[in-house]
Amino acid sequence: MMAKLDRDGVKIHYEIHGPTQGKGAPTILLSHGYSSTCRMWDGQVAALKDRYQVIVWDMRGHGESDYPTDQSRYSEALTVDDMRALLDLAGAKKAIVAGLSLGGYMSLAFHASHPDRVRALMLFDTGPGFKKDEARAKWNETAHKRAETLEAKGLAALNSSDEVKLTRHRDATGLARAARGMLAQQNDRVIQSLGTIEVPTLVLVGADDTNFLAASDYMAAKIKGAAKVVIPDAGHAANLHQPARFNQAVEAFLATLPAA
Repeated sequence: MMAKLDRDGVKIHYEIHGPTQGKGAPTILLSHGYSSTCRMWDGQVAALKDRYQVIVWDMRGHGESDYPTDQSRYSEALTVDDMRALLDLAGAKKAIVAGLSLGGYMSLAFHASHPDRVRALMLFDTGPGFKKDEARAKWNETAHKRAETLEAKGLAALNSSDEVKLTRHRDATGLARAARGMLAQQNDRVIQSLGTIEVPTLVLVGADDTNFLAASDYMAAKIKGAAKVVIPDAGHAANLHQPARFNQAVEAFLATLPAA
């Protein structure tokens, strides 16, 4: 089912695949990376929809969701609340919350805000943010530069990484605002929350995703009992570079989860 969820006038594109929660199927919420869309998960939806209710969606400013002109409509808090609203809509009291890159960071942010709604976490090619203000400032500077380039050059400014090549955005304005409001980080709340995570957690990274190897090690060390998987011959979009190995790792992790 493809549809739009109205969030205070901002329409969020989402799709729900597979059996409904009411039939006892666990729910998986998959969140995409910055400047990608829900299309990056098509291979996972195909692999999982027979046994799971799988929710995919486009974040604000991305894909088929709305691109509000007001910068204040883009934030970590609003993104987390969009995720909560999607679970409510799907009738999922708890879900396996998963995402890649920005989607993984938002999955951690969601757990920090709503731990009671999370049955398990799957964190793909992502990081938990920064403890040091200087490191966060450097990250944010890059995010703001990206926003400026998108405003100057439009969609031509997008990189040609695999998760981005799959995508279609109407224009670059939403991505620029999402860079400022969602990619840029305000504080160390998410990284400080790692020690509070008590649900089963999978940390997965492509062996060639050099920017996120240290972050993956850090999360695996800080999250109690986390399972860590490194996918060989895969970069930042591990699910697209090695779909069979990626799906195998995900299914092996899901098989370890206690019955709901």
